[in-house]
Amino acid sequence: MPSSRTGRPPVQRAVRRPAAPRSPRDNPVRRAYLNAKRAWDRPLTAYYLIAGGSLLITVLGLVMVYSASQITALQMSLPGSYFFRKQLLAAVIGGVLLLIASRMPVKLHRALAYPILAGAVFLMALVQVPGIGMSVNGNQNWISLGGSFQIQPSEFGKLALVLWSADLLARKQDRNLLNQWKHMLVPLVPVAFLLLGLIMLGGDMGTAIILTAILFGLLWLAGAPTRLFVGVLSIAATLGFVLIKTSPNRMARLACIGATQPKTGVADCWQAVHGIYALASGGIFGSGLGASVEKWGQLPEAHTDFIFAVTGEELGLAGTLSVLALFAALGYAGIRVAGRTEDPFVRYAAGGVTTWVTAQAVINIGAVLGLLPIAGVPLPLFSYGGSALLPTMFAIGLLIAFARDEPGARAALSMRQPRFGRKRAGGAASARGPRRWNTMRRRAPQARPSGER
Repeated sequence: MPSSRTGRPPVQRAVRRPAAPRSPRDNPVRRAYLNAKRAWDRPLTAYYLIAGGSLLITVLGLVMVYSASQITALQMSLPGSYFFRKQLLAAVIGGVLLLIASRMPVKLHRALAYPILAGAVFLMALVQVPGIGMSVNGNQNWISLGGSFQIQPSEFGKLALVLWSADLLARKQDRNLLNQWKHMLVPLVPVAFLLLGLIMLGGDMGTAIILTAILFGLLWLAGAPTRLFVGVLSIAATLGFVLIKTSPNRMARLACIGATQPKTGVADCWQAVHGIYALASGGIFGSGLGASVEKWGQLPEAHTDFIFAVTGEELGLAGTLSVLALFAALGYAGIRVAGRTEDPFVRYAAGGVTTWVTAQAVINIGAVLGLLPIAGVPLPLFSYGGSALLPTMFAIGLLIAFARDEPGARAALSMRQPRFGRKRAGGAASARGPRRWNTMRRRAPQARPSGER
């Protein structure tokens, strides 16, 4: 063996072996993606998204109503918190309705469908009686309850149409009648047109658009053929064109799409333009809560139809994207509940409520952004208005009840235990110490996932 310069034998170095290829699971990005996907597919994901998303939207809406309505209240010689207190009262009552609806069984929801529809039709007809109905901003769609409290029955017509249509379509599906076009359209479309007619008598085009969206959403869920779907859509589009063409006010709103400067004449586009000004001045993180400039008399309906513009001015792009993300999560959860259930009533009701909330949010936000005509509909759970908040929160309670009723969710909720287990009789349990928290995976490895993918 040759020696080194120092006279010592050379050191034998170990041969390096090629590194074993890393598993995709060892990649931190891949591992994070798999963990997020696993958490997203859990049985209670829809339940948490609906409950948490609606709560966050409502709370943020209360904050923005307080901020956006102070100047309007002071201009009307009212306390600065006047509109906030009324909205808070409506939110408390709506929260009670949400809890009641979330705990009611499906059979009771179906039993309430016809009484709610009859009550909504009666109140919507009562609006047209002279001396009872009230006109607000040119729309005859209100009933005074005494003092400063009013009710808009057309908002309850949305809930009535969803529940009644879901029960009707579910009964016809159980009898295999939905493959015939006459059973799919009658009496669903005539009753929907009755509600639309009562709404249009008062001139509320925005609410009529929402009801039309709910009708088409239900027909799509029921599997209406393309020619039937296109036929009903053509009739609705023709009626809408006639109603818009014969109304100078609606034509003026249509002319304000994309406007960036106020105009002269009937279509001055003042509200639409100042909504864009509010969004543009917000920047990334906004001017600060309560620091809006447009709400000082420049932006009409700052706390109702255009509260999203004030949100963009005070909370910036980050605030508006947060609101959009919450509505997107709520819509995804509703679609998930409708797609994974085997109960036809739950499918139609969840789909109808999801169509209602998402369509109304898109129409409101699209109008504020200048992409759609101003329809005069509030942002669900966010804008000021108790008549819109109460039925919407009851509808959210429906979604929570349906999400809880999924087999996988029922199993997960039933297996919940306190974090620290109860002490057993005798000293053996105390010697072992408190029981460890048992997850659903550990406690019920054989539980059927109820279609979870």
